Amino acid sequence: MKIVVCVRFGLDGELGPFDASAYETALSVPGTEVTILSMGPVSHSDMLLKLTRLGAKRAILLSDKAFAGADTLATAYTLSLAIKKLSPDLVLCGRQTLVGDTGQTGAMLSVLSGMNLVTGVMRILDTESEKIRLLTRSEGEAEAKLPLLLTMEKSVKLRLPRLRSTLGELEVWDKEKIGAAPERIGLTGSPTRVIKTFENASGKRKCKFIPMEKLGEVIREALQKRPDTPEISEGGERLKRVCIVTDAPFEFAKSVSDDITVIPLTDAEDIKKRILALTPTAVLWGSDSKSKRLAATVSAELGLGLCADCTRLECEGENLIMYRPALSGSIIAKIKSLTKPAMATVRTDSGAGSNIIIGMGFGVKDQTNEVRALAERIGAELGASRKLVDNGYADYEIQLGLTGKTVSPPVYIAIGISGAVHHVAGIERAGTVIAINPDKNANIFDYADYGIVEEFDFNKIADKNI
Repeated sequence: MKIVVCVRFGLDGELGPFDASAYETALSVPGTEVTILSMGPVSHSDMLLKLTRLGAKRAILLSDKAFAGADTLATAYTLSLAIKKLSPDLVLCGRQTLVGDTGQTGAMLSVLSGMNLVTGVMRILDTESEKIRLLTRSEGEAEAKLPLLLTMEKSVKLRLPRLRSTLGELEVWDKEKIGAAPERIGLTGSPTRVIKTFENASGKRKCKFIPMEKLGEVIREALQKRPDTPEISEGGERLKRVCIVTDAPFEFAKSVSDDITVIPLTDAEDIKKRILALTPTAVLWGSDSKSKRLAATVSAELGLGLCADCTRLECEGENLIMYRPALSGSIIAKIKSLTKPAMATVRTDSGAGSNIIIGMGFGVKDQTNEVRALAERIGAELGASRKLVDNGYADYEIQLGLTGKTVSPPVYIAIGISGAVHHVAGIERAGTVIAINPDKNANIFDYADYGIVEEFDFNKIADKNI
């Protein structure tokens, strides 16, 4: 079996956890020939070549000045040309990178490469038959036929090189080598444009500090409040017909249009036909896994720009302006689509039905049993920070944040969480945020309504029934 693994290096020169998981998964399939494929500047050559020490026989870097400035669709097109030359049976991509954070490229690449698609894969169960058996994060076991593209979750860690491992071969391909159409690559071929970027200061709150003994009282008061709605501007200019796929994006659509049509979440072909028939100005999708997969698929099939994970929308004349976090949530990008209808996935709740969620951080790595006891006492659902999960103290299924789930419970309690931007991005729509951390300078207090500057002490929480 021939496998191609698509990777992208982060700003620190390292692979993100999803790409690393994809590469390790490919290396773990017996009897395969693994090729690494990446797109970037020539300066990435050495980093890509070093990855071949782990087991890939070949690495290919797509590098050309004409590729610069590519959005997800232009990137997927460029990668698809290389995929067609390599003719693999299986392509593995990480669910998303930590640079763009979109999670769109893999699904678009499957369309443009003519491959079947399964997203959110935790691991490959069997490759010995015509159908590959897989375990996915949200849909359980699945089967799919080759040729196949998988987007991988952060389910396994990448191995270290062996002491006597050798380097594979590295090739650099330019636009002529892959036969790229100039009008479809780089900035020229990108249907979305970043107009402006600025530091992400959203989600900050005014924190009131309380003692641990007051926790129960504050939780009861918070549960009686109506959670704030997300930051969505209304008024001013309005768009003509806006389609929403399911009711989930309704509040976002209402902020930019009075003419809203709901499309059911069926399949790509049906949704594409409805969009072409309705001729909307914009199409909005939710942030659940199926919506994001179908949004990217329809975008690639129709050649439309797609902006991911938007937190705010506004109008400029007849144009939809979209705002989304990038670089692990540290910046906000203001984006415009050059194609119509404009398409975007918007940040909707992606899990958790409890009124209270307790997020465990690395600061309580030795007290997870006590935190679980608190959750059981007050009927709360558990979440975890990325660091706690990465170090094996909690399961990935409960990870919250940019690389986990986005939640919006009436009450969120962060225990031992530092408040990194990628975690805050997943909980900023919570109604009331309560943070417990002994470090008074912890970043999480900037995003909390109530703060407790103490070590977590289960015995101090006297309320039995909150």
